Amino acid sequence: MQPIRLSKSDKTLLFIFHGTIFVLFLMVLYPLIYVISCSVSDPDLVASGRIWLIPKGLNILGYKRVFQDPSIITGYRNTLIYTLTGTFISLLVTVPAGYALSKSFIPGRNFFMGFFLFTMYFHGGLIPSFLLMRSLKLYNTPYILILLGAFSMYNCIICRTFFQAIPKEMEEAALIDGASPVRTFLTIVLPISQALMGVMILYFAIGQWNSYFPALVYLTKEELYPLQLVLRKILILDSASEAMMAAGDGGDEYLAELYKVRELIKYSVIVVSSLPMLCLYPFLQKYFAKGVMIGSLKG
Repeated sequence: MQPIRLSKSDKTLLFIFHGTIFVLFLMVLYPLIYVISCSVSDPDLVASGRIWLIPKGLNILGYKRVFQDPSIITGYRNTLIYTLTGTFISLLVTVPAGYALSKSFIPGRNFFMGFFLFTMYFHGGLIPSFLLMRSLKLYNTPYILILLGAFSMYNCIICRTFFQAIPKEMEEAALIDGASPVRTFLTIVLPISQALMGVMILYFAIGQWNSYFPALVYLTKEELYPLQLVLRKILILDSASEAMMAAGDGGDEYLAELYKVRELIKYSVIVVSSLPMLCLYPFLQKYFAKGVMIGSLKG
């Protein structure tokens, strides 16, 4: 096979394209490296702003302080429970809904599609939602964080579009062989929808992991707080300082040390909270681009 010869203009465009991608890559990579470097550097250097890229004076004091705070462990546990359970329930609700809406023979499909789309742009507001959750006895319970965002119309549209691209002949053959619609969905459609499922798991898991506003509105018990509310206390309200002071001793010396490592603690908390999602993405990345592109071919 003859190698493809590129003209000067093609080479120039290719160089510009690769250069742009490389610059964008550095823009994304640098903050990540910077935060990790600050979290393991000497607290004096971090507080004075002398860390730019490479860590200096290796120190894991920030991580020790973070995991000494019991609210961090509790928040981590709660967030893992909310994320795993919420992702499972969201998949259980959204994916079958998208499959049903992809079938033109479903009675009232257009009505339900329009009804669901209406909720994307219009809702009752925060106060009616709060009163509704309280009347349903969900206020101040962990179930509200799992059930409140169980259905996502945006993700349902992606599922619907994806299922519309599956050849109808496959499902018709299963129905001719005697398979029910439910069995066809479970044994024929889902096994060939790994790309879609990977994207949905990633979307729901990241959304659940990063969610903090529903917990801020509907939870007052600190033992139910997700990790994001705990981070809010540390990064904004600095209420973690009192908890860490209570865990230590030394009076003014301990307070001075705590003040010195406060910035170090903030960077360590960011790394600790982001690590699970960073570990999850590589396993789902191969499905990500394929699933999104297939789900965007049809309207």
